Amino acid sequence: MEACEHYQKGSFRNRCHIAGPNGVQRLSIPLKKGKHNQMPIREVRIAYDEPWQVRHWRSIRTAYGNAPFFEHYADDLAPYYEKRHTFLFDLNLELLRLILQQKLGWQGEIALSTSYIPAELPDTLPLRYPQVFEDKHGFLPDLSILDLLFCCGKNGRDLFKSGLDP
Repeated sequence: MEACEHYQKGSFRNRCHIAGPNGVQRLSIPLKKGKHNQMPIREVRIAYDEPWQVRHWRSIRTAYGNAPFFEHYADDLAPYYEKRHTFLFDLNLELLRLILQQKLGWQGEIALSTSYIPAELPDTLPLRYPQVFEDKHGFLPDLSILDLLFCCGKNGRDLFKSGLDP
């Protein structure tokens, strides 16, 4: 995991998309004011001026409360919407470990870079799986991994692994 980059405004480091009843819904974690574009990613601080955690968790519950595996994972995820992380990087890393390793059973290691290594993500086609509002909106690609987790449970591991393993 790239730990030495500078924060990139407009990236997915502090936002994600979920499938809500009205279509794609964006969840953004507010950041403390300041010039983030040249700030090392590990120094970017989360702002708590607004109750964003309550809003995010409410949106997630509304979107996925009827998903087949929501009840299996909700109790493990809820504390992340109560705990106040100081740094965005730390929150992201904890969620990544929880979801990938503990919930999806990915056996890989999450190693942090020790110097900046520029990398481009390969173009990929979205892997299709059943989604909560698919009958209403069709398949929605590029959603948060929460969508895969709540809709497919551990079965999503095979879809996820096929996107990671060579």
